Formats: sequence, C-alpha cells, structure tokens
Amino acid sequence: MDVLMKGFSTVKEGVVAAAEKTKAGVEEAAAKTKEGVLYVGSKTKEGVVSSVNSMANRATEQTNIVGDTAVAGVNDVSQKTMEGVENVAASTGLVNPDEAVYESDFSQGGGAMEQGGDEGY
Repeated sequence: MDVLMKGFSTVKEGVVAAAEKTKAGVEEAAAKTKEGVLYVGSKTKEGVVSSVNSMANRATEQTNIVGDTAVAGVNDVSQKTMEGVENVAASTGLVNPDEAVYESDFSQGGGAMEQGGDEGY
C-alpha cells in the first residue's frame, strides 16, 4: 500500500505542478493579449484622430477654394456688368466715349447741383 500511496503522492505533485504552470501560462497569455488589445486600440484611436484631422483640413481647403471661386465669379460678373452699362450708355448717346472725363472740385460748391423744388419743405 505504501507504494501505491507514494505513487499517488507523486501524481498529485505532478498535477499541482502542471496546474501551476498552466495558470502561469494563462496569466502570461492574458497579459500579452491585454497588451495587444491596448496597442491595437491606441493605434486605432490615432488612426481615427488622424483621419478626422485630415478630413477637416481637406474640408477647409475645399471651402477656401469654393470661397475664392465665388469671389472671383462675383468680381467677373460685376466687371462685365459695368462694361455692359458703359456700352449701353455709349450706344444710347448718354455719354460720349470720345469726350474726356475730368474730376471736378465740389468742395467750393461751384460744380454742385442745386436741388430744385419748393422751398417750403
């Protein structure tokens, strides 16, 4: 019976040793898995932040391009409108395109137009 008990004792020690090694292995695997998950999570977060920043920068650039284009378009339309008004004025005889235009000094009142009408206002 002694031999049998000694054999069981040895088996028990082997099982305990195996369980301890398994526990240590599982703990190490869990720690490495946790590290891996945290690493992937941080890289994913960095990627998302980078993507958001990149998209925001692109949106700002596109907005600036659209704004610049709109301003250029408005300037072009106003220039064409002025040219059209000048052409209409010249073709209807309102202005003589060959006649020089001089700026006058209106500070003295000499070139100012007086308002007509009743003085009772």
